[in-house]
Amino acid sequence: MKIKIKKYKKVQSTNDIALKLIKNNISEPTIITSEKQTKGRGRVGKKWISKKGNLFLSLFFKFDHNKINFKQFAILNAFLLKSVISKAISKKIKIKWPNDLILERKKFCGILQEVIKFDKFNFLIVGIGLNTNVAPQNKSFKSTSLKNILNKKINNKNILKKIIIAYEKFLEEKNKLSFSDLKKKYK
Repeated sequence: MKIKIKKYKKVQSTNDIALKLIKNNISEPTIITSEKQTKGRGRVGKKWISKKGNLFLSLFFKFDHNKINFKQFAILNAFLLKSVISKAISKKIKIKWPNDLILERKKFCGILQEVIKFDKFNFLIVGIGLNTNVAPQNKSFKSTSLKNILNKKINNKNILKKIIIAYEKFLEEKNKLSFSDLKKKYK
């Protein structure tokens, strides 16, 4: 399933753009990406520190919560992103449930899921903040970046392309496979 891509230079939040696009009757799966994000969000009202040079994106698509529910998608999204990034680094990535990827007890990726019901359909918005080249300083937890892990600058376009390919395949499979089959596949 092809995913549309919308690229921006600067946004407040890629999830906010996803909400606007859905409300403007864009219903096909879409990824929003931005070079800069001024008001990135995390879970329960927390702020995602969005440093320029990192990767910020949101993906949205229709979903049937009777087939795969919100919590199950949280599990699948974490496994899917872990799988994509594990191919780029040979180190052991861990998932800090429900929405962070960590390496050596340092966070480098956050996932924020939101649901919106519009025009009789449920849409899942998956916001992803990936510290590719800059590790933001945060008082509440330690962070790192893929650049720090690999000791080389990361090409965001290459990582984005891999994420898109993985999600295109996943969106095809989510309609054919059960949650438990998808979990086994991506775990």
